[in-house]
Amino acid sequence: MNIAHRRTGVLVRTVGVALGAAGPVMLLRGLSGRKEIRAELAAQKIRFPGHGLPAHLARFVDEPVETGPQAHAYAELIKDHVAQATAGRTYAEITEELHATGGDDEKLAQLRQTAFMGETLRASLLSAYQAWHITTLVTGLGALLTGAGAALVATASTLATDPANRT
Repeated sequence: MNIAHRRTGVLVRTVGVALGAAGPVMLLRGLSGRKEIRAELAAQKIRFPGHGLPAHLARFVDEPVETGPQAHAYAELIKDHVAQATAGRTYAEITEELHATGGDDEKLAQLRQTAFMGETLRASLLSAYQAWHITTLVTGLGALLTGAGAALVATASTLATDPANRT
């Protein structure tokens, strides 16, 4: 085998081993991240109401929020409730109104608190939803790297044993 083929084989094998080592780590990190998200959401003991959900959320009736998609759906429910309570105004808009009254309007102060709490809860749930997607990406990339690493190691072995590569 000439030196170029030998170097190519060593390089391909080295990259394959590196990918083969990184892939399972990513798989495990993605799966453990997913487990952690589930545990954190379950610990909050959030449940969809048993009745009165909008049609697009009806499939979640009386379910606990334990997954990214459920967290997203519940965030949408909160968005609808906050919009209804505030007549579509945001925390910032209500705060501006409150400041315009000199800050003495108790009803606006309570409405601002409602908007703040709702938007904060919604943001937390949307963060869990985004983290859910990241764990999916990490797990998928881990599987891809594991397969690519195995393929490269196999290719390197073929390069080393293929009679056509001998000179």
